[in-house]
Amino acid sequence: MSKREEIVRNYIQAYNNFEVEGMVAHFSDNIVFENILNGQTTDTLEGIEDFKEQAETAKSYFEDREQTITELIELRDNIEIRIQYTATLAVDFPNGLNKGEKLELAGKSIFQFNDDDQVVRLLDIA
Repeated sequence: MSKREEIVRNYIQAYNNFEVEGMVAHFSDNIVFENILNGQTTDTLEGIEDFKEQAETAKSYFEDREQTITELIELRDNIEIRIQYTATLAVDFPNGLNKGEKLELAGKSIFQFNDDDQVVRLLDIA
């Protein structure tokens, strides 16, 4: 396993365990995060502090959550993973989803690295 693959797998493990510090352990201070849903960018964050704040807030939305890597492709500066995502909602959402409902989604994430093996950009696409 390459160092970058290990970083990605550790990020997913930390995400599943609601461990924000573990999620950002290999992020650049200038990380750019984008969430893309149905081809539309729904969230963009710049900087590790903004990412941490959003990740801490998001923890309260779920009773449990799990990303499972179904495929991993390592390219020169990127690692792309395909994931299966399951979660149980801890709150009611404005879009009609209710507390206790189960989510099941498929998606992918793209981790872009710099020469120091820090994640400089993360795209979540569903």
